[in-house]
Amino acid sequence: MHIKAEPPYYAVIFTSRRTEGDNGYAEAAARMGELAAQQPGFLGWDAARTGPELGITVSYWKDEESIAGWRNHLEHAPTREHGRANWYEDFEVHVARVERTYRWTKES
Repeated sequence: MHIKAEPPYYAVIFTSRRTEGDNGYAEAAARMGELAAQQPGFLGWDAARTGPELGITVSYWKDEESIAGWRNHLEHAPTREHGRANWYEDFEVHVARVERTYRWTKES
């Protein structure tokens, strides 16, 4: 996804290893994506998964207040707890301030 914002902004990097089976994960992930996109300060996200071995989701935010707003969202908080109990073997979250960015696209 191309982020249409000039730095500085923030990136929340979520890396995870999933448990076996879907167990409602895909539906909940789609819902969380819809909700995050509606939050003040949300700029976009990128995600990749290599099966259960590794998943990486990076969400981009205007500022730390926007990140806190999403973290405390009424529907996000219980879904996050459900994930700890049912969907993840482990995960890590990193919050970083993006100071510089560039893009390259191959010409057709």
